[in-house]
Amino acid sequence: MSEEMDHDFQGLKVMVIDDSKTIRNSAARLLGKVGCQVLTAIDGFEALAKIVDDEPDVVFVDIMMPRLDGYQTCALIKNNPRFRQTPVIMLSSKDGLFDKARGRIVGSEHYVTKPFSAEDLIGAIKKHTSKGN
Repeated sequence: MSEEMDHDFQGLKVMVIDDSKTIRNSAARLLGKVGCQVLTAIDGFEALAKIVDDEPDVVFVDIMMPRLDGYQTCALIKNNPRFRQTPVIMLSSKDGLFDKARGRIVGSEHYVTKPFSAEDLIGAIKKHTSKGN
């Protein structure tokens, strides 16, 4: 596969849920460069409303957030039959086995440790969408 084809996510809708504006902006910039349409949300409550309206193809969610944490947000997304197949990728500054296991329990497909690189995000998207196959 050629390098250009490697990074062609034109039209792919990706949601980034994180209470850190820096993280949201960083992810949006990195993903925008490879053609993703990036939606952002400051927390799980805002995200759930946007997910229903915008139907993202992939969701990145921070674990540590106020009000509704990443585990709760992921569980709510996965409990909705309409979004059960939507890949949810956990973001965390901790690289713990417990966090990864707990993420899988609530239905997340993947786990990316912060700070992340463009390769981390792109690799996760490629692994869990038809764009990567």
